[in-house]
Amino acid sequence: MKIVVSNEALNWFKDEMEVVPGDAIRFFARYGGASPLHEGFSLGVTKDQPDEIAAQVEHAGAIYYIDSHDKWYFLEHDLHVNVDPKLKELTYSYEKA
Repeated sequence: MKIVVSNEALNWFKDEMEVVPGDAIRFFARYGGASPLHEGFSLGVTKDQPDEIAAQVEHAGAIYYIDSHDKWYFLEHDLHVNVDPKLKELTYSYEKA
């Protein structure tokens, strides 16, 4: 499992969540919604401090990560984070690892 964050998404995090070096952004499974991987769950994102990291990537001094207790959500998939150019919102896709 790995995390791939596009340049557009990195800019989105900088602009919308004011991410600066030293910050940590966590992707997590949340109850509600739907995803291609799990009906009834969707992906959430928040600024948080890492606990037990299952996967991470670092860009410009900030860490983007998934905690070990959320790795079940990804079912051996890589997470790709991008931005919808029309909606200016994050998009997520999952590719089999």
